[in-house]
Amino acid sequence: MLRQQDVGHRVVVRRIVGVRNDRALYSDALGELVDLTETHLTIATSTGPLSVPLTEVHRAKRVPASRRPTAADVVALELAANEAWPAPDQDRLGDWLLRSAQGWTGRGNSALPVGDPDRPLDAAVDAVQDWYATRGQPAMINVPLPLAGPVGVALDERGWDARPLTLVRTTGLTDLLAVLPPRDDLPEARLEPAPSADWLAVAAGRKGGLPDAAHHLLTAVDRVCFVHLHDDGELAGTARGTITGGGRWLGIGLVEVVSTARRRGLAAHMIGALARWAAGAGATDAFLQVEERNTPAVTLYGRLGFTTHHTYLTRVAP
Repeated sequence: MLRQQDVGHRVVVRRIVGVRNDRALYSDALGELVDLTETHLTIATSTGPLSVPLTEVHRAKRVPASRRPTAADVVALELAANEAWPAPDQDRLGDWLLRSAQGWTGRGNSALPVGDPDRPLDAAVDAVQDWYATRGQPAMINVPLPLAGPVGVALDERGWDARPLTLVRTTGLTDLLAVLPPRDDLPEARLEPAPSADWLAVAAGRKGGLPDAAHHLLTAVDRVCFVHLHDDGELAGTARGTITGGGRWLGIGLVEVVSTARRRGLAAHMIGALARWAAGAGATDAFLQVEERNTPAVTLYGRLGFTTHHTYLTRVAP
């Protein structure tokens, strides 16, 4: 149970919200503990303050503070993310990665400038442009910040555009599982080793088509699974999970709930299924990538305990 010295720290609280069929129903909340009295605790959540009577608290604990990631941490996570989204056409420019996937997604069709390109920076940018030109594609570079700040400055000077900022957010699987217990009141989130035709149709609708390279991006990972959530016989939710980075990282992506099934907690339900799968396989942490302007998704992931590890900008040659 929490104590006064936990005030001001991030906590997770599981509370009893009702009873069904003689079984207690629980809900979890994550936020900063702002008050603790003899009768109530109050936490500041992403949606505002929440006061919970202590009689309704099933359990509560402090979430360990996370340290600021180092440059090595950012490189390791970026490489794990690259493993989770493997472009079929890849090359190297020194340590930099060059990736092409028939134009399907920015991550699959951009250079990743981590490490030494083995030549002066201007020459490296020229080489990136030449590599994509031979493939008939616009040159793009994903610039992790602040790690690749000098690359961003060089691209500014050359007039490269920038797409919206992307947040790379992480959490520990233990913490994620604490706020996402299994829910018997929702349809089963089935994990399959390959995507169904319906699953691929949802991905195609979201991403604007599905070229051959997309199938490689989706499936060419040693440990990958695809969530299929059916409601009344129809596919209502999809998600994809990977385990990369030497087995440490669960990568969560392509979380989608059809419009008629939203606001029921299905996205979090699918993420919980992926977290249990990855934890069972020995992974310890989870990451995802989300555009900063996607407020609903950013809010959801914040409620689940994800915090921003680092950010990146996708830069596009003029």
